[in-house]
This record gives sequence, C-alpha cells and structure tokens, in this order.
Amino acid sequence: MWRSLASNMLTILAIVLFLLAGVILWGKAQYTAEGPLETAICLRVERGSTLTRVSRELEEQGAITSGTIFRVGADYSDKSGHLKAGSFLLREDASMEEIVAQITRGGASTCGTEIVYRVGVTRTQVEVRELDPATRTFVEKAEFDLKSGEFPEVFVQKQAQADTRFRIAVAEGVTSWQVVDALKAIEVLGGEVGTRPQEGMLAPDSYEVARGDDRGALLAEMQERQEQRIAETWAARREGLPFDTQEEMLILASIIEKETGVPDERGQVASVFINRLERGMRLQTDPTVIYGITKGEGVLGRGLRQSELRRVTPWNTYVIEGLPPTPIANPGLASLQAAVAPEETDFVFFVADGSGGHAFAATLEEHNRNVAKWRQIEADRQNSSD
Repeated sequence: MWRSLASNMLTILAIVLFLLAGVILWGKAQYTAEGPLETAICLRVERGSTLTRVSRELEEQGAITSGTIFRVGADYSDKSGHLKAGSFLLREDASMEEIVAQITRGGASTCGTEIVYRVGVTRTQVEVRELDPATRTFVEKAEFDLKSGEFPEVFVQKQAQADTRFRIAVAEGVTSWQVVDALKAIEVLGGEVGTRPQEGMLAPDSYEVARGDDRGALLAEMQERQEQRIAETWAARREGLPFDTQEEMLILASIIEKETGVPDERGQVASVFINRLERGMRLQTDPTVIYGITKGEGVLGRGLRQSELRRVTPWNTYVIEGLPPTPIANPGLASLQAAVAPEETDFVFFVADGSGGHAFAATLEEHNRNVAKWRQIEADRQNSSD
C-alpha cells in the first residue's frame, strides 16, 4: 500500500514539474516574443515609479500582454531594481524583454520633450519640441527669443520636468562673444565661463547637455572639437596654398563663412580669396571691416559707411594687405575644408546676385556688369516697397 502511494505521489510530482516547466517555457517565450504594439509609443517613467505601476501603464497602452510575466521576467533577469526615470521610445512589436532593457539601462531619454537653444548670428532662438513616436519626427510646441524675457508656459513647464532633454546648436559664423553671451543666458547650465575662448576656436555643432552642466566644460568641449577639425583639415590641405599655418587657414575659413550662406558657393568664394592672395590683391571683404568695428560683440545692424571702409583697423581688408590678424567668426567644417581645397577658378570678384547667392567674375569689366545688375535689383526692390 505504502509502495503504491509513494509511486502515485512521484507520478503526480513528475506531472506537476512537467507542467511547471511548460509554464516557465511558455512564459519565457511570451517575454521574448514580439509584443502587441502596432505603432511606436513614448513611455514616460516618473521619478519614484515602481515596476508594478509601469507594467500596468504598459498594459493600458497595449504594449504588453501580461504585467505578471513582465514583472517576473524583470525579476528573473535581475533588473527589477534598476528602473530609471525618463521618456523612452518603444518601437512597434517591442518585446517585454526589450522594454525592460530600455527602462532599466539608464542614460538620456530617447523621446518626449527636447528644448533646443539655437545660437545664431543675430539672436538665440529657443525651440520647445516633442517627438512624435509614430513618425519619429519632432513637433514644435513653442519658439521664442531667449533674450525677449517672455517665456511661454509650455517652456516653463517642460524645462522643470526631469526627463526633458536639452540641446545647444551653435550656428556657423557666430563669434566667440556671441556663444559666451548665449551660454550665460541659458539658465539650465551652471558654472562660470572664465576667459572668453579665442575667436574661431569654437566648433559650430549640436551639443546635448544635461541640467546643471558646467559652462566652462561645454566651451572646452567646443574648443576640443574645433582643434580636432583644424588638425584633420590642415593635414588634408592642397599643395601650393598662399598661406603657411593653421591659424591663417582658420582666418580664411572664417571669412569664407561670413561671406556666403549658400553651401555650394563656399568653394568658389574660397577660390576668389585664394586667387587674390596669389596675385597680391587686397581681399576687400565687408565682414572683416564690420569685425574691426564690433570686435565680434553683437551685430552692426546697418550698412557700412564709406568712412568706415577707409578707416584703418587691423581687420579692414580694404586698406591692409593679406589676411587680418585673427579670425572674424567661428567657421564650420565645410568652410575649413573650402579654405584648403578651393575650387579651381579664375574668379577674383563676386557680388550679390539677388537670389541669396553671388555672381562671380574673372575680369573687372564682367564684375562691373554684375554690380550694375545688383544695383538694378536693389532699385527695383526699393521702388516696389515705396
């Protein structure tokens, strides 16, 4: 009797173990299988959230099939205690295993709100935007001038949220003073600026920052990036250029940057200045005259006067020979590359053509015709506005 009872118990235990193993295998398959999401979503995990709370939200949004399996899988993989606050982009068909990895990995948020400070030549524009998970594109929520003193309510709210991301985008052609002035006004940053970086030594680029990041450290990162670009560009320079140092390359690149906002023109503009240097002609470029007046501290805000074109300053290329003593702005990589690899042309003149670009000429006669066309365009515009 006892032998029969023991045999039955062993049989029952074996069946239970078999069923348990099946449940475990089924649960594991569910945990690693593609999830039910048909379109991507943005999951926001609040600071202090629990895995139970997050699993319930995921169930409500249709991102997982079972909160229990989700929590058990996180426990089994030893990740349940590593939940991170933030906003996470969950792709369509994301498995529970993939979601757990995302919300416990840490690092920067991958969706939600981003505040971008665009440091430009005339102002610093602030853009509040939110990622649309379905299209992977940003939707603008607000845009305003940082120095206006009028902050939209959405900016105030989003700036205070812990998972909001911040980015500083420095445009090509801004001066070091303009960058420093903007950083001082960005309240999300901390620390002091210290000595203003030398003109031309800050890399125009996009920089992701976190709340409380040090201004001085950010400027150091900009300088390091620019130094690397300068070194790499100089190493790839064309032979026979009419200058001998990286500093001269940087100066020329800054002039190219300020002379044209049309990317395809940089090589032609560079060729004009290279040709002028080779022929011993003065560069005669207005942006250098303006820099001699403002020293890069803000914009002139008006046209140049004839007296200013004749005034002797170290940067006035209408009266000095060759390059000015310093850069006049922070050039981007494309302008650096144009300075050492210009297009091969006979151009020594250029003037605005009315389309945002320039008309180039190899002879004074041709240039004078281009100037006449430009003056007619200006006159027509003036007449139409009267």
